[in-house]
Amino acid sequence: MSTLVNRPNAALLVIDVQNGVVAEAYDRDGVVANVGTVIDKARAAGVEVIWIQHNSDELERDSEAWQYVPELVRGESEPLVQKAYGDSFEDTTLEALLAERSVGRLFVAGAQTDACIRSTLHGAFTRGYDATLISDAHTTEDLSAYGAPSPDKVISHTNLYWRFQSAPGRTAGTVSTEEVDFAGEPAESRV
Repeated sequence: MSTLVNRPNAALLVIDVQNGVVAEAYDRDGVVANVGTVIDKARAAGVEVIWIQHNSDELERDSEAWQYVPELVRGESEPLVQKAYGDSFEDTTLEALLAERSVGRLFVAGAQTDACIRSTLHGAFTRGYDATLISDAHTTEDLSAYGAPSPDKVISHTNLYWRFQSAPGRTAGTVSTEEVDFAGEPAESRV
């Protein structure tokens, strides 16, 4: 369990599923559908859904690229955290929101796998959170022209190493959209 004291609750972080981020993403439609399914499961289980939205020169506030994809609709009571760095905790209100809600366990979905997803997972884990990656609900664009592996390999590698991530007093792991259980331990988690 989390190293955070009196934090028994879970939350789903929906990271950067914005038009300009996922327009050219690997398996965009399948991943967005899985994110939608995970959101529905979290809501049905009474688990907090927290939306994270990136701001940058390419994602100017209120622009079409900055907007969340139309397939995903934030509930009126669901918090929205604005960020400017890869780690969703860095210089944002996320930690305060999680503390207010007694959250110590995070489920992570969204984009981009090799940037904000990884940064947020590591940021959460080093801050004492249990962190579970939804293995089929994150994606990235093809950056192989710049020397990166193909997107499918980036996603597979991230799932592989996060599945076996470990640290004292915290759990990490991966779970598929189908297997996610917000009440119990992830099917593929490892302490």
